[in-house]
Amino acid sequence: MKQQLFKLLPPWPAIRRRHYAGDHNLSALFSKHIVDKNSVAAWNGVISDLARGGDALEALRAFACMRRLAVKPDRSSFPCALNACAALCALRSGEQLHLQAIGIGLVADLFVSSALVDFYAKCGNISSARKLFDEIPHRNIVSWTSLIVGYVKNDSPEEALLLFKESLQEGVEIDAVVAVAVMSACARVSEKKVTRGVHGWLLKSGMERDVSVGNTLLDGYAKSGELVVARKVFDAMEERDVVSWNSMIAVYAQNGLWAEAVELFRTMTWAGDLCYNAVTLSTVLLACAHSGALMTGKCIHDQVIRKDLEQNVVVGTSVIDMYCKCGRVGMARRSFNRMKNKNLKSWSAMIAGYGMHGRANEALEVFCEMQNAGVLPNYITFISVLAACSHAGLVNEGRRWFRAMTQEFKIEPGVEHYGCMVDLLGRAGHVDEAYGLIKGMKVAPDFVVWGALLGACRIHKNVEVGEISARKLFALDPKNCGYYVLLSNIYADVGRWKDVERLRVLMKNRGLVKPPGYSLLELKCRLHVFLVGDKEHPEHQRIYQYLEELTTKILEVGYIPDTRSVLHDVDQEEKETSLRVHSEKLAISYGILNTVPGATFQVIKNLRVCGDCHTWTKLVAKVVNREIVVRDSNRFHHFKEGICSCGDYW
Repeated sequence: MKQQLFKLLPPWPAIRRRHYAGDHNLSALFSKHIVDKNSVAAWNGVISDLARGGDALEALRAFACMRRLAVKPDRSSFPCALNACAALCALRSGEQLHLQAIGIGLVADLFVSSALVDFYAKCGNISSARKLFDEIPHRNIVSWTSLIVGYVKNDSPEEALLLFKESLQEGVEIDAVVAVAVMSACARVSEKKVTRGVHGWLLKSGMERDVSVGNTLLDGYAKSGELVVARKVFDAMEERDVVSWNSMIAVYAQNGLWAEAVELFRTMTWAGDLCYNAVTLSTVLLACAHSGALMTGKCIHDQVIRKDLEQNVVVGTSVIDMYCKCGRVGMARRSFNRMKNKNLKSWSAMIAGYGMHGRANEALEVFCEMQNAGVLPNYITFISVLAACSHAGLVNEGRRWFRAMTQEFKIEPGVEHYGCMVDLLGRAGHVDEAYGLIKGMKVAPDFVVWGALLGACRIHKNVEVGEISARKLFALDPKNCGYYVLLSNIYADVGRWKDVERLRVLMKNRGLVKPPGYSLLELKCRLHVFLVGDKEHPEHQRIYQYLEELTTKILEVGYIPDTRSVLHDVDQEEKETSLRVHSEKLAISYGILNTVPGATFQVIKNLRVCGDCHTWTKLVAKVVNREIVVRDSNRFHHFKEGICSCGDYW
């Protein structure tokens, strides 16, 4: 056994001087610990120092050297050596140490057996860890902790929770380490009842006051979908660290509550006694990106520069993403150019940014620059490339890169890539080719793929393929009323009003309600929300009056309301009245009223912009001599001088 271990481990460097973590070197270690080289206590000191200092390999070399000198290890020798094996994920070396412990008769020692459980769990051999655990006659808190934490780290949260329940039945005194592991398990299983049960136990034990426990508890509730309870946990914490704040901000940002995320960041900065970090800033930038809060995003960018974090690749990429999604792709490119070290996500973010603004040629140029820089594209990068081709209608380029993905880069296309290609082909008029591509897919098409085909059928009035797509979508996503609306639009376009009415009745019987359209406008770091026909805004009378003035002006330059966007078979006057109060028209009117002449502003809409609003905005931008940016659910539209950056292709 001894000889086998020596083969696995490099020899102990007995003469060569070398610096270790903590400014130790070989001579210093020997002078500090080894008076008698035959003393196991002295060797244990060397092994422990090296293991704690992060030099796991040298710790194992020291153990091998001790064995070569025939010094018999004791119960204190094995835990440090096993920790070193765990740090290196050296499963074979750890198994050899296990054999030696058996040979010496120390495997039954609680100190050694607990270290073995911990070692096997950290190396991913959770079955061996459990077997050893079950063989320990009198377990201590270390044994229980090692296995519970091991289950969580090995993606077995259910087993971790069952073991925790067993430990409570055994009367084991649980510490904060176990509590954190158990709450991590709750977060992974996402069971509300389990999370609440563990929370109740934490309250009884008083352990919820521990910051790390509170942070994990907050995460557990958030992943169970109980955001209100997560906030209550946050507010009740007697002590919070930067992780607490980052977690709560991330919870809001990841669940679409952008305003709450930004507001919490402001509260954090006002507290004054806590320094935010790169994680905080990247999370808040994510919130700004999705809410379109450009001015707030610029303020966060200033903080990034002040903290000298612009070269941090994660934060830098978040800055690029924020500017792209807030309608300032030029500013995103300047930030991108300033980054000295770019990773694949940075390149992909810039490609995606150009793509969503309809600037496909620039997106493909960045894609080529990335390859010239020696960075290979991945699965996500090709989604950005194909989406850019789709937004600009570059059919041949899209076909080329779709083929190259598999032939040159050996990346199998997924549903996202097929979705982009179906959208590209369908909107360009190749509906039959798009349908053929779906039928030949190697993976099952999802609602995104069929939805792209249905959208193409809406544009090109293809009733037959549209009905096929709709049937698939009704089966895949029966609660989404958007598909019923799209099919209704197709029927309305060809005058099949009885089918439109049939679908309306079907939606009503199934309890489906069309989500309300709304638009967001940021002014002076405040978000204004407008609904269709909204009269809740405190200045709604002024807004409607100005909206009428704008509509009158553009009627004089040739505006004709596009009533095809209205589903119901009602008279022309009623259709025009319905169009007049769309949310983006209200938001744009308010934006013009409350910004200086010539200023650019951005409106964000939760749905795709309709044809009438698109025409209306082009003419308004010309009449008031403004650039108006609209971000809908699909892409960006830059309206200026009577034209749109999408070229009327969206």
